Amino acid sequence: MDIIEDIRRMEFQEERLRFAEFDASTAWDLGLLMRQAGEARNAPIIVDIQLWTMPLLCFALPGAAPSNFDWARRKRNSVAHFHRSTYLLGRMFTRDGKTLRDQGELPERDYAVHGGGFPIWLAGTGCVGAVTVSGLPQREDHSFVVAAIASVLRVDLAGLALD
Repeated sequence: MDIIEDIRRMEFQEERLRFAEFDASTAWDLGLLMRQAGEARNAPIIVDIQLWTMPLLCFALPGAAPSNFDWARRKRNSVAHFHRSTYLLGRMFTRDGKTLRDQGELPERDYAVHGGGFPIWLAGTGCVGAVTVSGLPQREDHSFVVAAIASVLRVDLAGLALD
C-alpha cells in the first residue's frame, strides 16, 4: 500500500473509531482485549491507556523492554499535541518531506511520530486521551491498536485496515 492510501485509510480510521463514552471500565475492556491479543501472538509489548486527566491502565507483556514505556510516553505526548495517531503523523511528515523537528519546539526526547499512539475520540467532545502500544514494528503497533479499538466498538475492519 502506498503512502497516500495509508494516509487516507488512517484518516478514515480516526473518523470511524470514536467512542460514545470512555471511562475506566471501557479502558479495562480495551486493555483486557489487547492483553489477550498480545499474549496470543507472544507480542513483547506494553499498553498504556490514558485520558488527559488521568492514567487508566498500563501493563507490559513478557519480552517488553523498559524503553517501551518511554516510547509510549513520547507517542502519547504526540497524540496529545496533534490529536492524531502517531503513525498517521509520521506518514504525513514523510509525504511532505518534513520531520517532527519542523513542527517547532517539540524535542524528540519527549515526542515521537512512530506508530502505536492512537487518539481516544469521544463523539461530540473531541480527543480526550490516547491508547498507546510499543514493542512491535511501528506499522504493527498501529494496526494492533486499531484492531483492538475496532473490536471494542464493534466496527468492521473492512476498508479500515492498512493491510
